[in-house]
Amino acid sequence: MAVFRKVPEGYIAFIEEFPGANTQGASLEEARTNLRDAIALVVEANRVFGLAPMEEPQ
Repeated sequence: MAVFRKVPEGYIAFIEEFPGANTQGASLEEARTNLRDAIALVVEANRVFGLAPMEEPQ
């Protein structure tokens, strides 16, 4: 589940169950878009390094 928190600078967003999927944005919509991008980058990096989608590096 995605978590979005209002902060003075805008919003922070993360997924607790998905290490590395975190971001920020000036608006809620920007934070949502950035979180989608962050998830895609984490999945791609895990593919490159041969990790399962939710596996942490050793």
